[in-house]
Amino acid sequence: MLERSAASPLAMIEQLVGLQAQAPNPPYLGLWARLREFALDDLTQAMRARRIVRATMMRGTLHLVSADDYRALRPVLQPVLQRLSLQSAHAKALRGLELGELRKAGVDALQAGALSATALGEALRARWPAHDTAELAKLVRSIELLVHVPPAGVWDSHQAATFAVAHDWLGAPVAEDADENAADAMLLRYLAAFGPASARDASAWSGLTGTRERLQRLRPRLRVFVDEAGTELFDLPDAPRPAPETAAPVRLLPEFDNVLLAHRDRSRIFDDGLRGAIFTRNGLVAATALIDGFVAGVWKLQRERDTATVVVETFKRPRAADRAALQHEAEHCLRVAAPGYSRHEVRLSVVGA
Repeated sequence: MLERSAASPLAMIEQLVGLQAQAPNPPYLGLWARLREFALDDLTQAMRARRIVRATMMRGTLHLVSADDYRALRPVLQPVLQRLSLQSAHAKALRGLELGELRKAGVDALQAGALSATALGEALRARWPAHDTAELAKLVRSIELLVHVPPAGVWDSHQAATFAVAHDWLGAPVAEDADENAADAMLLRYLAAFGPASARDASAWSGLTGTRERLQRLRPRLRVFVDEAGTELFDLPDAPRPAPETAAPVRLLPEFDNVLLAHRDRSRIFDDGLRGAIFTRNGLVAATALIDGFVAGVWKLQRERDTATVVVETFKRPRAADRAALQHEAEHCLRVAAPGYSRHEVRLSVVGA
C-alpha cells in the first residue's frame, strides 16, 4: 500500500492470496488501489480466460483466486469448508441421506453443464422430492469443488451465479486432500502477504485451526517479534518492514478489502471506536479511506444517468494536503471505474458536519 505496483492483476491476486469477492465490483477496486496500470477489462478477461476464478475459499467466503492457487489452496481449506457446512442450518436437510451420495448427485448434475442454484436444487429434487432440495443445493455449493462461471462476478454483473465443477472448468484435476507441506505453504504465503502476524491473525484470515502449532513448527524459518501486548508476531526473514515513521499515501479501498480482514487484531489499521462505522450488523464491510495507513473515513462510488460521483466522508477534518490527496485519488478512481460517464464529481465531507 506504500506504492502502486507494476504487477499484473493475476500476480497481485496471487501476492494477496486472493481478493474477497462477495460482490462483483470490490475486487476490481482493490486492484485499482494497488496497481499502477489497471483497466476494468484486465480482470474481466482474466476471469473469462479461466486464469482467475471466483469460488468459496478462506473463511467460507467468496474470493477471486488464480487458477493455480485454487488448485493449491482449496485442498487445504476443504476440511474447514466441510465442517462449517455441516454445522450450518443447511445440514438439517441432509437427515436420512449420506453426504457422499449428495455430493455425487450434485456433481453428476453439474457435469452436464453449469447450473444456477435454483436449477441445481431442481436437479436434486428429481431424486429426493421429500427433502428441502434448495438447502441440499446450498450444501453442495459450499462443500463441493465448484467455481462461479462468468459473467457472475465480473464488473457490474447482476446475474445470479451459475456453478461449474472446478476440474471441468479448469481443465485439470483438483485434489480434495492436502498434505502438511501444502498447509505450511499456505501459511507462509499468508505471512508473505500480511506479516508480521499472530497465530490468531492467521486463523482469522484462513479459518484454519492449529495455526499456533504450525507456526511453532515453522519457527526456525521465521522472524519472531513481540508486540506491546506481549503477543508473538511472525514474519518471513526477508520480508520488507518499513520504519514506523514511513509515510503512507492516501488510499481508497473497496468493501471487504484484505487490509481490514486479514488480521484478528485490527487495531493496526483503525481505532476500535470506529468499528460500528466500518463493520455493519449484517456482515458488510464498508469501503474505507486510508490516511497515513489508518482508516480515516468511508466512501462510495455512485452512478446515476450521466454522472459518476465519489463521495468521501472522513471521521474528522483532514489536513489540507490529505484533502487534496483524497480529491486526487477519487478523480483517479472515476477515470478507471466510470470511464463512460460524461460528468465526474467528487464530494468530500466530514461525518456529522
